[in-house]
Amino acid sequence: MATSKKATASTQPPAKPPAKPAAELRVYLTLTDLQPQFSSWMSSPLGARGYVAMQGTNALLVEIAPGLSIQRVIDLALKAEPTLEPGILAVERQFGVLELHSNDSAALQRAGQVILQWMGAKAQDQLRPHLLYSDILENVTDQHAVLMNRTRQASMVLPGQNMLLMEVAPALFGAHMANEAEKVAPDLTLVECSMIGASGRMYLTGSMASLEKAKTHVEQLLSEIPGRA
Repeated sequence: MATSKKATASTQPPAKPPAKPAAELRVYLTLTDLQPQFSSWMSSPLGARGYVAMQGTNALLVEIAPGLSIQRVIDLALKAEPTLEPGILAVERQFGVLELHSNDSAALQRAGQVILQWMGAKAQDQLRPHLLYSDILENVTDQHAVLMNRTRQASMVLPGQNMLLMEVAPALFGAHMANEAEKVAPDLTLVECSMIGASGRMYLTGSMASLEKAKTHVEQLLSEIPGRA
């Protein structure tokens, strides 16, 4: 006697989602109350710039490796908190950099938690900033100033001025140096702030007293930032 065959539901387990790529958290940093010079610099028409960050807003800065994974990070952050504005998105050879800003510090924090959750990391898992160089040049010569100003379009080093030079790794901490230095010594002129690449650099000019104040303040802040060696 013929028997009928009945279709049976598959007993195979559902397919697992693809494993997310390993990503290393290098920097997870919140900047509060962006200062006039620093926010203007960060909004200047240079490479990787996006939406303009205004004075007084707050910013979340993230640096991770490998570089291309920063695209997933911004995707997650903006879908979780679409009111945030991305100011910088850069994919370097080894690292990816993202800057988000908003007047809503709670929204920045929520977006940051989404990023950390995806990475399976905590903010303290970032690398500790390592100060590579810190020095003040007195009475810059005219020939030196010419070399410094070859690519300047705004603030310049003038002959006879004093100049603070600071370099830090990872590079994104350069933004922290510039914003915090301006908080304690707003009379100084921000000539340069680099925050993408192998290291971050800051050039400030002004009175020796204000430069010393900014130097001491930034060195202390960097030494207090938690992270792994």
